[in-house]
Formats: sequence, structure tokens, C-alpha cells
Amino acid sequence: MDSLNGAQGVTVFAPTNDAFAKLPKADLDKALADDALLKKILTYHVVTTQLSPDTLAGTHKTLQGDDVTVTGGGTSFTVNGSSMVVCGNVSTANATVYIVDSVLMPKS
Repeated sequence: MDSLNGAQGVTVFAPTNDAFAKLPKADLDKALADDALLKKILTYHVVTTQLSPDTLAGTHKTLQGDDVTVTGGGTSFTVNGSSMVVCGNVSTANATVYIVDSVLMPKS
């Protein structure tokens, strides 16, 4: 996705392989067959600002347009009340990455 490759100073919530395995097969197949839905889901995992652990807790706007809410602190964070951050504050060329144990689904 070009919109992600060109995005600067973003935060990415990247699901683990096991997170995808938690999805019902029918839901995963539907997303993979529908480019618009897949883009909506993927961009919901990207916050428009780069967040450090000190600024991670709170409500943040995603590239998809909805908000994600992160609670917790220190080394224990939860996204949208159910997805645990299993590893975080990984720096890449244009983003900070937090690995999560569930696929985040947008509300709209």
C-alpha cells in the first residue's frame, strides 16, 4: 500500500501471525477478497502520529479515520480493550511499531 510506504512519523499496530489465526476463516476470506475492506482494516492499524511508550496511552486517530484507544502504562498496554501489546517501541525508517495479539477491526 503506497499510502503506508509514504507515511512519515506514524505508529503501526502490527498483529502477530497468531492474531490472524484468531479470526474466523470466513471473516479473513471476506477481507482478503475485498480490496476496499482490506484497506480499511489495514489503515485502522496505523495512527497518524508517532507514539512513544510515554504517549501511547490515550485515544488516537487512525489513517482509516476511526480512533483507537490505548490503555495501560509501563510495559503493559491494551488496544481497544482487548488487544494486548506483546512487544513495542520498535523503530523503523518511518514508524514506531507495536506488535499486538489481535487484529483490530474498525467500527465503521
